[in-house]
Amino acid sequence: MALVNVRRDVTDPFYRYKMERLQTKIEGKGNGIKTVVVNLSSVAQSLARPGSYLIKYFGFELGAQTNIDPPDDRWIINGAHDAPKLQEYLDGFISRFVLCKKCKNPETDVHVKDDHIVLDCKACGQRTDVDLRLKLSGFILKNTPKKGKKDKAERKAARRAKQNGKNPDKENGSGGDSNSDQPSPNGDDKNLGYASDDDAMTRKIKTEAQGIMDDDEIEVKDDDWAVDMSAEAVRARQQSLPDEFKQKLVLNADDDDEEGEGGGPTIYDQLGVWIQDQAKEKGGINKVDDIGIYLKAKELGIETKHRTVLVLVQTVFDENITSQIGKRASMLKQIITSERHEKALLGGTERLVGLLGKDQPDMFDKVVKILQLYYHHDLISEEVVTKWGSRSSKKYVDVNTSRKVRKAAEPFLTWLAEAEEEEDSDDE
Repeated sequence: MALVNVRRDVTDPFYRYKMERLQTKIEGKGNGIKTVVVNLSSVAQSLARPGSYLIKYFGFELGAQTNIDPPDDRWIINGAHDAPKLQEYLDGFISRFVLCKKCKNPETDVHVKDDHIVLDCKACGQRTDVDLRLKLSGFILKNTPKKGKKDKAERKAARRAKQNGKNPDKENGSGGDSNSDQPSPNGDDKNLGYASDDDAMTRKIKTEAQGIMDDDEIEVKDDDWAVDMSAEAVRARQQSLPDEFKQKLVLNADDDDEEGEGGGPTIYDQLGVWIQDQAKEKGGINKVDDIGIYLKAKELGIETKHRTVLVLVQTVFDENITSQIGKRASMLKQIITSERHEKALLGGTERLVGLLGKDQPDMFDKVVKILQLYYHHDLISEEVVTKWGSRSSKKYVDVNTSRKVRKAAEPFLTWLAEAEEEEDSDDE
């Protein structure tokens, strides 16, 4: 059977880490059609991961039911899915749950401790956390393999994968992979339809941020700041904005005020006004660059604050939000790092939908799609959105609007609950 590199962006034919190319078989027809991944166990062994992780990942990405512990080694995904498509999804799994975040080497072990998933790299010694917002992370936390024969078999498979295709001339500590430390030129998530790879976004931010550290440039920015961004200037510019935008930037409804920043123009208002000015200058909000927005927030020192998310939702999105989320997802993921951030995302969305819904009632019809996109791009977790949907709140909007938004969200919340129940039944 043909072997492929574990990292398919590495074209070196002597790359030591190999795996079988996925093989599938379509069975049945009509509503009973299903896909059997013939060699999933072999591929899982090459990656030193349980087969249940791979099949569940495919299920999450495809929105399809799977079996996670087949006694006859028949790994099944409901629906018809060809092998090349699954191979692309497998690249995403490898990027997120196999490759070391530092050296991009697949020689890692998974450790679950204190509700954290850690990749322990045997090549460089780096220990990095897996993003817990990913759907599969929740499954892994609930289904940690017990230590025993299965665990030993996985360790044996890891050693076999490490030795597979070894060339004595390349055992010099570099692993024989001249590309192992280099990121994929295409981005690991490109084939999955995501906006862009998070690591690529981070690298671009760091590159462009270097200019900010230049002393001369900082001096110029400080002069501009004194003129353009003083409290008086911000207040004057706010007054010149349309009434609709003034309403969108009302942040004082946030009871969890950060650092006492309430009453009058705040540093968050400065970010909002700057984004609005950029939109006017460039001819539309969609033309304002993500990197520029992030760097502006970084200049203001609020790139890690949850209220920044509240501002961004109300300024970078408009009535076309469903087509804008995917394009802004990478930037938002850089900022949304906690439940508090997720709540701010949902609160800002409530405020935006409520405001636009006054003149465009069909905005409420978009709530399900908005939540689906947030969930797909890992911007919200099941726990946070479920809790959010359980009761209305006057924190961000009036109670009637809050109830209306949650009423519109019910189909998504129902789907989420049913999907969780199905997973629980599969796990039993």
